[in-house]
Amino acid sequence: MSGFRDGRFAALKAKIAALEAGGRSDSESLPLGDPRLDRCFSGGGLPLGQWHEFGGEGMEAETCAAPAAFAALLAAPLARQGEAVWILRRDDLFAPGLAGLGFPAERLIQVCVRDEAEALAAAEDALSAVGVAAVFAEAEAVDLTAGRRLQLACEKHGATGFIVRRRPYGGEGRKTPSGSAAATRWKIAPAPSEPGLGEFGLGAPRWRAELERCRGGRPGAWLMEAASAYSWETKDGAHPLRLVAELGDRELAPTQPVRLSA
Repeated sequence: MSGFRDGRFAALKAKIAALEAGGRSDSESLPLGDPRLDRCFSGGGLPLGQWHEFGGEGMEAETCAAPAAFAALLAAPLARQGEAVWILRRDDLFAPGLAGLGFPAERLIQVCVRDEAEALAAAEDALSAVGVAAVFAEAEAVDLTAGRRLQLACEKHGATGFIVRRRPYGGEGRKTPSGSAAATRWKIAPAPSEPGLGEFGLGAPRWRAELERCRGGRPGAWLMEAASAYSWETKDGAHPLRLVAELGDRELAPTQPVRLSA
C-alpha cells in the first residue's frame, strides 16, 4: 500500500507543478546560455507559453525605455520563429533602435491603443492568434483576473507574453503591480556601458536586471549587456543577452584598490 500511496502522491505533485507552470512542460523554455542565469528557472530557461512582467523605477516607470529594450532582446529568439506584436499606449516605439540591438523588426506588428483596458484586451487577442510567438503590451498593472485571462490566451497556441509596466506621464494613480499571476517579474535599470570600438567609443548597452520573482525558481540580480546583433545569430544556442557580472546585495562587487609605486 505504501508504494501505491507514494505513486499517487508523486502524481499529485506532478499535477500541481503542471498547474503552477500554467499547464506547460518545464522543457518548454528559452535558455539564456549561462548557467548562472538558467539555474534560476525550474526548466533551465525562461518559461515559454506564459507571460512575464518588466518594470523600472523613477522616469523608467513612465518612459519604460530600459525595460522595453531588455524585454525585446530577451524575446528576440522567439520573434525569429513567428510574428511579434507590440501593443503601445503611446506611439513612440522606435523600431530601428530595436533592430540595432538585434531584434528582428521585420517581424514586428505595432498596435496603438487608447487606454489600459484596450491594451490588455488586445494582448489577450494577440496571444490567442495563430502564428504569433511573442506579444509585448504596455500596462501600468495587471490584476489577478486580467493575469489569468492572459495566461489562458498564452496556452492556446503557446505564445509568450511580455508585459512592460508603463505609467502614464504625470499619472497620479501609481498602481502597485501584484505580479502574482506572472511567471516571472523583473526590475530593469540602465547601466553604464564599457568604452568600446563602436560609434562614439561606446560599448554594448547594459542593464541592471533583477529577477524579483520566479515561479518555481529563485530570484537573482545581474549586470547584463547586449551581444552583437550579428555574433549571436551565427552561434548555435547563443542568446542576444549575455551576463557581465552577478550583483551581490544589488551592488557591483568592489573593485581592487589601485597600488601606486614610487
